[in-house]
Amino acid sequence: MDDRTRVAIVGGGPAGMFLGLLLARAGIAVTVLEKHADFLRDFRGDTVHSSTLTLLDELGLGPAFAAIPQRRITQVAAQLDSGTARIGDLSRLHGPHPHIALVPQWDLLELLADAAAREPGFRLLRNAEVTGLLRDGASTTADDGDSPTADDGDSPGCGRVTGVVWRDRAGGARTGAEHTLGADLVVACDGRWSTVRDAAGLTPRAFGVPMDVWWFRIPRHEGDPDGGFGRASRGQFLIMVDRGEYWQCGYIIRKGADAKLRAEGLEAFRARLAALEPWLADRLGDVPPSFDDVKLLEVRLDRLERWHLPGLLVIGDAAHAMSPVGGVGINLAIQDAVAAARILEPALQRGGPVPESALQSVQRRRWWPTVLVQGFQQGAHRGVVGRILDEDAFAGPAAPPDNELPLPLRLLERFPALQAVPARFIGVGPLPEHAPRWARR
Repeated sequence: MDDRTRVAIVGGGPAGMFLGLLLARAGIAVTVLEKHADFLRDFRGDTVHSSTLTLLDELGLGPAFAAIPQRRITQVAAQLDSGTARIGDLSRLHGPHPHIALVPQWDLLELLADAAAREPGFRLLRNAEVTGLLRDGASTTADDGDSPTADDGDSPGCGRVTGVVWRDRAGGARTGAEHTLGADLVVACDGRWSTVRDAAGLTPRAFGVPMDVWWFRIPRHEGDPDGGFGRASRGQFLIMVDRGEYWQCGYIIRKGADAKLRAEGLEAFRARLAALEPWLADRLGDVPPSFDDVKLLEVRLDRLERWHLPGLLVIGDAAHAMSPVGGVGINLAIQDAVAAARILEPALQRGGPVPESALQSVQRRRWWPTVLVQGFQQGAHRGVVGRILDEDAFAGPAAPPDNELPLPLRLLERFPALQAVPARFIGVGPLPEHAPRWARR
């Protein structure tokens, strides 16, 4: 055994870094393994929700976060051919943060890493790509299904998880030295394409989705609208988030249509954007510069029926990949981490293996908000996104736009107080978590 820790957290995203910080503040030896050399990845979710801002205050990190340059969203609107309607008014939320902050995610992660580094039991390993799991003296990897400890059919692999196998990418992504890290508990926070989940033989239940997303940037000009909104028309759906100097844009495409649309060329794509939002036409001459600047997000909506095995817990996107509808995936992942830290801390303090009943308690706590949000997203896929994408605005002459907003949007416009409901759902979530007393500063 090369090394040992009490808790090994795989993945240095928001869930992994929050969990690492919280456990370190409990005096528990924790190691976070991040496969990249830094946190600098573009087109990541950059939203910090109201409940997360409150959590940062509770951890004593509010002033440091406030010093980071950021934009704030207080209104969420939808633009249809028949008019514009506000969907959510976050200024109606109670509490110190009636808004969503937009910051580069790497700034948030570095803030958490710096705070955690001040705790004696915390360690962050960068360039550490986890390739498999240790199980009672054996190991499994994500692609060794024939090994005696790998998944055999529908049941997860046998044996308690006792650590991870990881490769040092600083020595080359495929040729770096391989190490093992023993742990009493492994927590998978490595996202929707989780290597740890696959190595454990855990298979999520997938729910069909009608869409993928193209992410790209468009320059923002003086006099442009503020905040965030969605523009929907026949066959097209564009999400725009105000990032100050530019718009972070998500163009919704049919599931699996990426190659076909790219083959049509950039000019065709720019023409679609100009037709959808004419006020953007003056800046689309060479924007996006190339399709290399248009990043594909393959949308997934899935959920593990079981988030744990002896010695292993799976949370965040690794346990439940969320659709971008509502932009709530990051918030849910962070809340998973906070709940896990609070529930597991007593067992971790006692020493020895963590009882699987404690891991089960984490899943039980976070199960129903996950199911509720995913149910909402499935409804939005069927009732809104799917219907819009089923109408191809470029297959023939466009039909006249509807002459009025859909009933739910008319109600939100007529009774503004109702806008607090979607605002709370998006900004706070159905079951917000708070920092344990022992983690507060």
